Amino acid sequence: MAVRILSSLRSVSSSSASPSTGLYCRWVRSISRIGASAAAEAEPVTPPVQVDHSQLLIDGKFVDAASGKTFATFDPRTGEVIANVAEGDSEDVNRAVSAARKAFDEGPWPKMTAYERSRILFRFADLLEKHNDEVAAIEAWDSGKPYEQAANVEIPMVVRVFRYYAGWADKIHGLTIPADGQHHVQTLHEPIGVTGQIVPWNFPLLIYSWKVAPALACGNTVVLKTAEQTPLSALYVSKLLLEVGLPPGVLNIISGFGPTAGAALCSHMNVDKVAFTGSTGTGKIVLGLSAQSNLKPVTLELGGKSPFIVCSDADIDVAVEAAHSALFFNQGQCCCAGSRTFVHESIYDEFVEKSKARALKRVVGDPFRRGVEQGPQIDSVQFEKILKYIRSGIEDGAKLESGGERFGSKGYYIKPTVFSNVQDNMLIAKDEIFGPVQTILKFRDIEEVVQRANSTSYGLAAGVFTKSIDTANTLMRALRVGTVWINCYDVFDAAIPFGGYKMSGQGRVRGIYGLSSYLQVKAVVNPLKNPAWL
Repeated sequence: MAVRILSSLRSVSSSSASPSTGLYCRWVRSISRIGASAAAEAEPVTPPVQVDHSQLLIDGKFVDAASGKTFATFDPRTGEVIANVAEGDSEDVNRAVSAARKAFDEGPWPKMTAYERSRILFRFADLLEKHNDEVAAIEAWDSGKPYEQAANVEIPMVVRVFRYYAGWADKIHGLTIPADGQHHVQTLHEPIGVTGQIVPWNFPLLIYSWKVAPALACGNTVVLKTAEQTPLSALYVSKLLLEVGLPPGVLNIISGFGPTAGAALCSHMNVDKVAFTGSTGTGKIVLGLSAQSNLKPVTLELGGKSPFIVCSDADIDVAVEAAHSALFFNQGQCCCAGSRTFVHESIYDEFVEKSKARALKRVVGDPFRRGVEQGPQIDSVQFEKILKYIRSGIEDGAKLESGGERFGSKGYYIKPTVFSNVQDNMLIAKDEIFGPVQTILKFRDIEEVVQRANSTSYGLAAGVFTKSIDTANTLMRALRVGTVWINCYDVFDAAIPFGGYKMSGQGRVRGIYGLSSYLQVKAVVNPLKNPAWL
C-alpha cells in the first residue's frame, strides 16, 4: 500500500482504529473555533497528552543519566520548556552498548526463531496503532509539525514499516551455489551485531522506524540516539516495544548531544555498524569517527537540493500544487524537498504567479489547530538560519514574491516564501535551506536543465512534470539522484528504497534493500565425497 505524504489529509473521525480518537475529536472541535491563520497569535493549544518518559532506556529500564544531567526540550510554538530529559554521554553509551552486546551475544534475540521475532514486531505495530493519537500529539508538540500530518500520515506509516519488516523476519535466507569441483557451497545471511543508530529531528519517529524495524527483523540489537531537539516520541514508542515482549537490552535509547553521546556511539569499538540520518556535514564526522575506531560499516541518509522540473507540456495547475507541497511540506524541513523549482520559460510567468497565490493561501499557525498546513520551525537556530538565507536571496537580486519574514510575534513561525528570477549561483539555489523558501528558476530545454539539475554535490531526489513519456524516460535516466518522482512527489512506501547519490548519502533504507546493511553474508564450503550430482 503506497502512502502519498502530500495527499490531502483526511479528517480525524471517531471511527478511527485508535480508541482515543473520539476524545481527540471532542478536543479538536473545542479548539478549532479560532481561525487557523490567527493561531500563532492566539493562546497556544494545550496538547492532549502528557510526557511520562524522559529518562534513558538502557537494558529494558528507564534510568537517569550517569552524570545526573538533564537538558530541556522546547515547544517550537512558544520556545517554552516541554520537559527536562536525561542527558546521556559516553558513560551512558558504554552502558547501553554493553547491554546490547550481551543481548546479542548471550541473549535470546538473535537465537530466537525468526518467526517469533516477527510476531513481536507485529504485536508492536498493533499496539502502536492503538496509541496513534497520543504518539502523534507527542510528535507534533516536540517538533512543531501539524498534528493532522502526524496522526493521519506519519504514525500510520511507522506502523506500516514495522509490519513490512515483521513480514521479512522469517524470509531472510542465503543461497546454495553451484561451484566447480566436488564442494557444497552455501551462503548464510547473519545479523551484523550491535547497531548504532542516530535519527534527526524533522521526522523523528518515521526515521526511527526506517532504522529500528529492519535492524530488529534481521536479529540485531540497537543503541539509538535521538535528536536533542525531539527526544520524546522515541522513548514513548520504545516502551510499547517492551510491553509486547522485546527482551531487555535489544533496544536502548540515549538522548543527548552529537559531540558527546553521538561521537561516543560512532567511535565505540563494540558497535558493529552505524546508521545516520542528518546533515551532510555531520555525516562526514560520523563516517570519520567510525573509520578511525573499528572501521565499522556506515549507512548515511544526508542532505539534498532536489530539482523539481516543470516542462512546457505539464498540467500547470497540478504542477504548481505539487511543487508547493514538495517544498513546504513539514515546514520545508525535509531532506528531499523540491527546493530548486526549474520551470520552462514558456510557462514561467504563469507558474510564478500561481505559486505566489498558493503560498499566500497557505495556512500557518498552531499545529494543534484543525486545517493548519504549516507549523513553526524546529528551534531558534533553524529559524534564524532560514531568515538569513531569505535576506541573502534579496541581496543577491532574486525577486521576493511572497513571505520573507516572521509570522506572528512568538514561536518560530515563518511566512511561506517564494522567490522568482533565481540564478544558479545564488546561495538560495545552492545551499540546503531546510525551511519554507521556494526558489523558482527558468530553463530553455531538456539538455540545459539536466546539466543544471546535476550541477550540485547532492543527489537525493527529483521531480519531473511532463505529459511526454519520451521526456520522462530521458530525465529519469539522466538525473543523478536516488529517487525520481514523475508527475507526483513525495510518494513513500515501506517497500520503496530511499537514499542518495553523491554527498546525499551511502546505502539505502526501506524495502528489501534496507535489509542488506543489517546483514553479513558468510560463504560456507564443504567437500563432497562421491556426490550423486554436482
